Order: sequence, then structure tokens, then C-alpha cells
Amino acid sequence: MHTPAMIFIQDLAIIMLIAGFVILLCHQLRQPIVLGYIIAGVIIGSHTPPFSLITDEATIKTLAELGVIFLMFSLGLEFNFRKLGKVGKTAIIAAGSEIIFMVWLGYEIGLLLGWTRINAIFLGAVLSISSTTIIVKALTELKMKNESFSQIIFGILIIEDIFAILILALLSSIATSGTLQFKDAAITAAKLSSFLTVSLIAGILFIPRLLSYIAKFKNDEVLLITVLGLCFGFCLLVVEFNYSVALGAFIIGAIIAESNQITRIEHLINPIRDMFSAIFFVSVGLLFDPGVLAEYFIPIVVITMVVIIGKVMSCSLGVLITGHSGRTAMRAGMGLAQIGEFSFIIASLGITLNVTGNFLYSIAVCVSIITTLTTPFLIKYSDPFTRLMAGLIPQKIAATFKIYTNWLQNIRPSEDQLMLEKTINRSLVQVIINIFIVIAIFLSGTYIANTELGNTIIRITNHHLQQSMIWASALIISLPFLIAAYRKIIALSMILAELGTKDRAGSHMTYKIRKIISGVIPMIFISTMMLLISLLSASILPPLELLFLILILAGILIAIVWPWFVKLHAKLQITLMESINKDQGKKNS
Repeated sequence: MHTPAMIFIQDLAIIMLIAGFVILLCHQLRQPIVLGYIIAGVIIGSHTPPFSLITDEATIKTLAELGVIFLMFSLGLEFNFRKLGKVGKTAIIAAGSEIIFMVWLGYEIGLLLGWTRINAIFLGAVLSISSTTIIVKALTELKMKNESFSQIIFGILIIEDIFAILILALLSSIATSGTLQFKDAAITAAKLSSFLTVSLIAGILFIPRLLSYIAKFKNDEVLLITVLGLCFGFCLLVVEFNYSVALGAFIIGAIIAESNQITRIEHLINPIRDMFSAIFFVSVGLLFDPGVLAEYFIPIVVITMVVIIGKVMSCSLGVLITGHSGRTAMRAGMGLAQIGEFSFIIASLGITLNVTGNFLYSIAVCVSIITTLTTPFLIKYSDPFTRLMAGLIPQKIAATFKIYTNWLQNIRPSEDQLMLEKTINRSLVQVIINIFIVIAIFLSGTYIANTELGNTIIRITNHHLQQSMIWASALIISLPFLIAAYRKIIALSMILAELGTKDRAGSHMTYKIRKIISGVIPMIFISTMMLLISLLSASILPPLELLFLILILAGILIAIVWPWFVKLHAKLQITLMESINKDQGKKNS
């Protein structure tokens, strides 16, 4: 009886049996398991003669979407802010230089190959992100996961994952509008940053506590169902904000990673992740058309060489200029010379939005397969290659880099300078976080005012008055965060005034200059925030007379309850830090 359910079970059985056989063969040949899944998909796919072994590809694609969710959720569970902090500067510089260079290089290569601009843009994005799954598996199999260069690689991968989320949002904007202006990019980045900030803060405040409560029942089934509910529920919320489910899965994974139940959760999730991520990678192979390999043989070879050479150069240089040795830089660069899961997601986005050709996806799969094969060898033989390159580089250039590296390593700021730098950095981070929260509040207010939800919350027939009340409510909710950011800006302006003027004993002019600097910076901040809020909430901004009235009432409210706002924000900040430190302490104990 060939019912839909039986057809589905038949397809799933074929996938698992062939995938199991191929990955067993890959294991014997010491090749990455991911490669086995992709090859299994190619074998059973409709493009491989004599016929397709899969009957219901639509259902398999749906399961593959679940694979993306679990894959990104697992990457989020491995996300660690503290590990990132140890290699933060190196990771940011190396990842940033790599992504910018590879996007530009891929775009130029696409144009040289005669492709359309949108195909070239997507090619650059596809080539910019390395594969976390492939790299982690390769380093684990080579027993190099705990070496210093591996920690740098993991930091770069985390930064890449964050940039990849922004790239997905920007590509969606380019695909729908056809162009990307600086204003659009800035607004997209601001919206995404605000969403990430609010989601992480709210999640860290509540979700670890919820999971700790659930864990008291000592029932793995209850804990697993709760975690899955949080994962899928948050993914639905993210989709409502027009972001991808991959983004939602990654964020909720990063939030749950702060829970002291993370070890149990990973143990419960891993089997489910392995099953659905296997289907995802098999589905990648299903969409691969071997005919593309013959038709686009030269582009595939060119793009593969661009990936390997471009990533090795850009990553190695990025690590090198941060003060690491040439050996460490080269090992990190050669470890990142491939593309993988995020590249498939980016290529799939182009097909879904009907802006790229199907050939781009197949080319991405081909390049991924080839670079997956080369990655273990590049990592394994990075030291001999480094010695070879050291012999080829002119002595003057090598000597210059050595002097530069020694100079960076010998720069040791004093304890007072370190404390001052930490204070400034901490204050800047707090200001940025508060600004993103304010942005999120006004964006939420705009969303509410332009939907039926606004009519439900505020039942007023006058639409303009309703929008004005929503804007005023957003302003009141934002006040604790605006006040907190303003107070930090005042403190920072005083520090900058002290640092920016030389102290002369009894100099009245020095005092005046410091007073001007410490007064101008907060005024610039207030003006900038007013302009930003006006731009973000332009569609619900009250009429001028009503706006002045609301601002006057807000000023009176601030004067009356300023201390309460300060205490409220301080309490929220303390609660957040306690949540992070408590959960981290339990995880480390």
C-alpha cells in the first residue's frame, strides 16, 4: 500500500541506509562525515542515473529545514561569550578582513565569469563564510581541537556566524529592492543589532531560570520538550520579524547556552541534531546536478582556487597583524579555507527569492565538496607549508613582520592604563546596549501602531491620536535606558576631557576646555538620539504641537522620578549580571 506515510517512510529508510553505508566508508577512509552525507544525497538524487531513489522530495526538503534549525541551534549552544573575549580582537579583525575580501573577490570573479550582478553578489556571500561543522570535525579527528590556533579559529567562526546572519538580512533586502543603499544597510544593521540585544538580554534574564525550574523535576523528557518548545517558538517569533529561522535557532541556542543545564541539554539534543542535520546535508546532495560539474567545470575550478587562496591569505594576514606568529597565522588561515553549511543556506536563499540561478547552488556544493576534502590536508600540512613560504618570502619583508610582531608583543600597558581601558570599554558597551534597547522599543511601537494590535491595545477612533499615544508610551518605556546611556556618556565625556587636555597647574584655560568637552559630548549624544528616534518612528511621530507637549511632560516626569529610573535600570543590570555569573559558576563547578 503506497500511502503518503509509507512513501515517506520508504524515502527516509533509503536516506538513512545509503547515508549510513557512505559515512561508514568515509570513516574508514578518514574523510569528514559531512562529505559522506552529501555524496549519499548525490547517489539517491534525481540527477543521478538511472533514476531517483527518492519519491517525495518536498517532504525531505521540509525535514531539511528542521535540519537547518537543529544545526544552527547546536551552533548556538556552542557559542560562548567568554571564549570569544579571549581572542576577541584577533577574531574580529581576521573575520572582518576575510569576509570583506572574499565578498569583494567573489563579486569580481562572478562578473568576470559573465554572471549577473545579483548572482555575483550572492557568490561573494557564499564564499565569505567558512564551515563550522567541517572545521570542528576535522580538528577533532586530527586531535588539534585544544591547540592555541584552534581557539583563534573558533573565535573567527563565531564572528563569522554573527556576520552571516547580517549578510542574510542584507541579501534579502537586496533581493527584494534590487539595490542596497547605505541608509538601508544602516537601518538593517540597527534593527538586527537591536533585535539581537533585546533577545539576548530578555532571554538570559528569564530562560535560564525557567530551565533551572524545569530541571528540578529531574525528568529528561520534560526538559527536552521544554527546550524544543522554546526553540521552535522563538523561530516563529523571528519569522514574524522577517528574519530567517536560522537566525532564531542560533539566538535561542546562544541564550540556552548560558543555562547551567547546558550539559544535559546538549546530551538530549545531539541525537536529534545528528538525525535532522544528516537529512539536511543529504538534501544538499539531492539538489546537486552532476551535469553542472561538466558545464561549469572551469568556474568551479577557479572558484575553488579563489576560496583556498583567498581565505588563507585574508585570514592569515588578519591574524598576523594582531601580533601572532607567522606559524599561528598560517595554521589558522589554512584551517578556514573552505565553505559549508552557511554557504548552502545563502545559496538556497537566492533560489527561494528567485533572484539567482540554480547553477549557483550546485557550484557551491561542488566547491564545498572539494574544499571539504582539502581541509584536513591543509591543516595537517600547514607547518611544512609555512616553512616553505618562509623560505620564499624576501628577507626584508620577513624581518619587517618580525619587528612588527615583537613590537606588539612588547607593548605592555601599565595597570592604570589597563583599568582605564576596561572602564571605557565597559561604559561604551553599556551605552551601545541601551541605545539598541531604545531602538527596539520604538521599532516595536511602530510595528504595533501599524497593525491591528494597536487598535486592540488603545481603542481610539482617531488614528493619529492613537499613534501619538503609542509613541509617547514608547518614550516613557525608553526613559530608564535613555537616562542610563546619558549618565554613562557624561562619565565618558569627563574621562575624555581629562585625557584630551594636558594638565597645567593653575591653568584656568585647561579647566574651561575640559568643561566645554564634558558638556558638548552629552549634547551631541542627546541630539543624535533625538534624530535617531525621529527617523525610526517617523510613521507614528506626533504632530509638532502634540510632540512638544509630550516632550514637556516627559521632561517633568524625568525631573520627578529620575532617581527611580536610575534604581530600576541598576536593578535590571545587577539581575542580568547575577544570572550570567550564577549560571557560569554552576557550569564551571
